[in-house]
Amino acid sequence: MNVLMVEPGKAPYETQIGDDLQSMQALVGGYLEAVYPFEQPVALVCCESGKLDGLPLNRALRDSDGDIYDIVAGNFFIVLPHELAEQFAERFRQPEMFMRVDGKIVAAPMPDEQVQGGMAY
Repeated sequence: MNVLMVEPGKAPYETQIGDDLQSMQALVGGYLEAVYPFEQPVALVCCESGKLDGLPLNRALRDSDGDIYDIVAGNFFIVLPHELAEQFAERFRQPEMFMRVDGKIVAAPMPDEQVQGGMAY
């Protein structure tokens, strides 16, 4: 199965994974949760209990105004056709850091020198 893998602190990358439950659970570190937060027919698959398990915060999900409405914790992958991979790689290109400012969680791009594996593309 073709997916876009998104790990905390890393640039996303396209890869092939097994389509069995155990393979997918191993990638996200627990039970699967699939959400459909995009207009395109793609699934974002993450660990159902990622935040409760204390997995590192990964990327923010934003509404149509650009406001954060959720943050995905831990590894996640996006199941999508190959022709959409570049579009979603660009959406999640820059790893993010999260902080609380005035009682609100904000996301900031992670500096390139902190991105694992070098520059995020």
